[in-house]
Amino acid sequence: MTPRLQPLPLQELRLLGEGRNWPIDQPIAGLASLTPVRGQMRAIHHGTVLEVEGSAETIITLCCDRCLQTYNYALTAKARELLEIAVAGPEEEEVVFAAEDPVECLDPGGSFDPERWLFEQLSLQLPLVNRCGADCPGPPRPPGDASDAGEGDPRWAALRSLR
Repeated sequence: MTPRLQPLPLQELRLLGEGRNWPIDQPIAGLASLTPVRGQMRAIHHGTVLEVEGSAETIITLCCDRCLQTYNYALTAKARELLEIAVAGPEEEEVVFAAEDPVECLDPGGSFDPERWLFEQLSLQLPLVNRCGADCPGPPRPPGDASDAGEGDPRWAALRSLR
């Protein structure tokens, strides 16, 4: 069994020259998935920067925005990120980021939470619009609706008369 992802103090991670590798095979807090999240990730401490990269996949259930039916969606994420670590002392060489780079700053005395990072990466991959597929039937029509006869929605009748 793969050990669960646990926060790791940055000072402990700094002592690991090769960084830390995590195999992933577990549910992620806050992510309602049908299968455990599976993949791998790695974090390497570079003094003032924490380099994190990983890939993961799972299956989640979404609700179609068009027909309101639920469907399964394969959620995958592959990411690499540099997280700034606040300078702890004068012996550290500061890394300069480009102005357009988004930067998260970690406390050098704090911890890195791999489960939280993975949750964020997977959440960023969720679709903005949920569609069950190309053959989506659309919204359900009430029985006896006039649109079934090809006339369209009766509420548009006044506009059709202007043609």
